[in-house]
Amino acid sequence: MTQIDYLAVGHVSKDLAPDGPKLGGTVSFSGRLAQALGCHTAVLTSSGTDFSWQEQMAGIELCIVPSGQTTTFENVYTANGRIQTLHTQAVPLLPGHVPAAWQRAAIVHLAPIANEIDPAMIHLFSNSLVGLTPQGWMRQWDSNGRVWPAVWPAAPEILPLAAAVILSQEDLRDEAQLDMFRACTRLLVVTKGYNGCTIYFDDEIRHLPTRRAVEVNATGAGDIFATAFLVRLHQTRGNPWEAGRFANEVAARSVELPDIEAKLAGIQQLIREF
Repeated sequence: MTQIDYLAVGHVSKDLAPDGPKLGGTVSFSGRLAQALGCHTAVLTSSGTDFSWQEQMAGIELCIVPSGQTTTFENVYTANGRIQTLHTQAVPLLPGHVPAAWQRAAIVHLAPIANEIDPAMIHLFSNSLVGLTPQGWMRQWDSNGRVWPAVWPAAPEILPLAAAVILSQEDLRDEAQLDMFRACTRLLVVTKGYNGCTIYFDDEIRHLPTRRAVEVNATGAGDIFATAFLVRLHQTRGNPWEAGRFANEVAARSVELPDIEAKLAGIQQLIREF
């Protein structure tokens, strides 16, 4: 089998919108961007027959664990912030679901959105650059599906095993949680939207500002940032500052464009100029 350059693991999601369901989930954005960046890309996910999305991931190797339903989110934006509801959830992703050949992927991106990945999966990838976007391990939901921040008990065990951990400032509950992540992680990246990102690497801290973009559609910008960072980190043999600068530029370009096709085309043009 052909060597996989970029393996993304996590649920695709059916995101409910007024004009119909949309393909969401970190792996849908990260998989498409990694492909656009020239990576031979694979996605391990789970979904049901209630949502057809595979054509939107053409050219990407897919391993789909069958499920009775697809993970389905609804986001309602109010003056007081976002109200997120999880309506249905596909089956969990376990270490045994990872094809043997994919366990040697150059870059592995573990990207849960609803606590669907068994954290033990990280032990499979001893020769890979493993990146985590742990947002989905930091969520809980009530009986009505209303999503809330949660404590991630496995964090102190899992974080030290990753080459890089990337999350949004909005994912952090407080400074104490940030301190815990910093203590457990050799390379931590905290994204801050229009304010760029802050990188904690060993004992060094650098804030990398980004240019002010004219926002058209910010959907997927965090996932796009994370993928760009991991690909550049691998290309530069572990230079987090160059990876952060590149990811800032790519994410800023993405928010200026209306949909995923336009975003990918714009990012590819940016790369030619970078």
